[in-house]
Amino acid sequence: MSLQNFENALTEYSENIGKSKFFIRRDYSMKRITSFRIGGPADMAVYPADAEAFAFAISTAKKIGVPYLVIGNGSNTLASDKGFRGVVFVTTEMRKVTIDGEYLTAGCGCLLGSVGTNASTAGLSGAEFANGIPGTVGGAVYMNAGAYGGQMSDIVCSTTCYDVDSDEIITLDNAAQKFDYRHSIFMEKNYIVLSSTLKLIKGDPNAIKAKMNEHLKARREKQPLEYPSAGSTFKRPTGYFAGKLIEDAGLKGTSVGGAMVSPKHAGFIINTGNATASDVLSLIDIVKEKVRSMFGVELECEIRFVGEK
Repeated sequence: MSLQNFENALTEYSENIGKSKFFIRRDYSMKRITSFRIGGPADMAVYPADAEAFAFAISTAKKIGVPYLVIGNGSNTLASDKGFRGVVFVTTEMRKVTIDGEYLTAGCGCLLGSVGTNASTAGLSGAEFANGIPGTVGGAVYMNAGAYGGQMSDIVCSTTCYDVDSDEIITLDNAAQKFDYRHSIFMEKNYIVLSSTLKLIKGDPNAIKAKMNEHLKARREKQPLEYPSAGSTFKRPTGYFAGKLIEDAGLKGTSVGGAMVSPKHAGFIINTGNATASDVLSLIDIVKEKVRSMFGVELECEIRFVGEK
């Protein structure tokens, strides 16, 4: 692995274009790029400016042998206390939004809140459910994020992605993305989301904004947004609600170090200020064991763990 050779290649790419295409930081704390505010340093963090630069950087990392991972807003991620040996690509500079009739196309780094704002301003309905989800389009498509009866698979028309294995940019229609509950083909294949086009419907802008505000209010009332977290810790088990099982197991307020099962919503593990990844993982094990022993239900994590173990 040669990080210097990798950085040199990115610098040369930008110089050939005549414009900087990458924001680069060495020894970058993953606390700064995850909503949990947990994690050790990554050897390098790279913010690509657009899809072409992103694809070039990934291809270069692969050729040189530099390990890498991709993070959007880091809102569904628990980073290792040891950090990550390699490059973390952060997509939040890739946030361009275009609208053509009832179709909205957003870059993978575009925040879902921005998608909602652009859609409502254009009088387009269908994305209201996503308002308040603290993630990016790329991450939301990757995990088929959803809330309040809606999910990304309901509105994603097509997704342009980089196929790492074939070193080409391809576009997949909705069916080809194999959406399921908190699942997509991007979890199976070596594809990286670059942008997605959403098919929305015409609506009244005031009604759309009212529904968005209603969802945001509900989130603020029911979820522990005042603390760092990675959102819902566990997937919804068939026939149950994870938060209800955890609450019924008497686990609200249970803590390990700085990690705590939220007293406000048991489906969330929060960082009360100084939590480590080890604290969170230990607490997850406690919760899973207690729910398993009391109700015979196996909880599955929704959070993605990244970095050195």
